[in-house]
Order: sequence, then structure tokens, then C-alpha cells
Amino acid sequence: MFCINVFSLSLPVRDLMPRTLDGQITMEKTPSYFVTKEAPARISAMSKGTKLIVVVRDPVTRAISDYTQTLSKKPDIPTFESLTFKNRTTGLIDTSWSAIQIGIYAKHLENWLLYFPIGQILITDQPFYFNKTKGFPCLKKAEGRSKPHCLGKTKGRTHPNIDREVVQRLREFYRPFNMKFYQMTGHDFGWD
Repeated sequence: MFCINVFSLSLPVRDLMPRTLDGQITMEKTPSYFVTKEAPARISAMSKGTKLIVVVRDPVTRAISDYTQTLSKKPDIPTFESLTFKNRTTGLIDTSWSAIQIGIYAKHLENWLLYFPIGQILITDQPFYFNKTKGFPCLKKAEGRSKPHCLGKTKGRTHPNIDREVVQRLREFYRPFNMKFYQMTGHDFGWD
């Protein structure tokens, strides 16, 4: 997930956003902004003071989740394992597949850091946990709430069983990118 605080955007752009009361903050939430190469320059051109929020999760789990979402809409797509590799025998990961590409967070963050200082970017770990009773993710207990908030029925699909060897190969693939991301953000998300 990627959110932008548009409170400080120029008036013509702000007029396109929903009306808010004094003291409220207007947010735009579009996950694809984080991975769209042109987005940082465009947003910087609108307002250099924009605050950014990036929510990340283990890139392996994220890739499987992305695949699961697509599978729910297109049940005849190839297996996760076949899409993951250019060549499974050699173990060469297909980095052109968007489900893999999105999880290379360090690459995407580098692009944003060309336009925004790290101090304007809040990066948070996935604020969800898997609720075994409900069978899908729930938002960890938020301030002012007595209970966690669980996602709607369109979220939290059961992931297919993925070959452990494929998961391990993906962990190895992402490890150097994760280490760089940890260094860039000053936070170890513990995805290894």
C-alpha cells in the first residue's frame, strides 16, 4: 500500500480530492505509485513537501498473495512455480513478472529518494496478522479500538500450496534486496 498526504498539494489538485474539515488530513492511496517509475517526479512537481507512507510486507508472501489475487480472477493462469522462473532448472528468477518485481523494494525506494528525503517517507511493516478463526488477515488493534479490524470478504484469500524449494529460492533471491532496503530505511523487517 502506498499513501500520500495531499494536504499540502496545490489548490487545483486539492480541489479534485474529497472535501475535508479543518484539521483533517486528505490522503490518496494507490499502491502502484510506489512501483511506477514516473510517480516520484510527478508528485514532487506537485508538492515537494508531500508526506509519503509505504506499507510493506515480506516480498515472498506478497508475491504469492499477488498471484492468489490474479488466480481468483483468472483460474486458468499457469502455476506460481512456472511464472516465478525464467528457467527452473537453473533457478533463474523471472524479474519481469510484476509479482516478483514489486517486492524489490530497495529499487523502488531508490527512485523515490531522488525526489524526497527519507524523513518524508514513513515505511511501516505490514500492519496485519492472520486471524485463524476468521481465516483471513485482520488489522492489528488500532488506537481507540478495543478489537482488531478484520478485512472484508474480498481480502485474505487462501494461498495455494507453493513448493518449499520455490519459496526458499525466492527468499535467497530477495535477500540482498531486503538487506539493502533494511539499510536504506534503518529498519530490519526480519524477512529472512
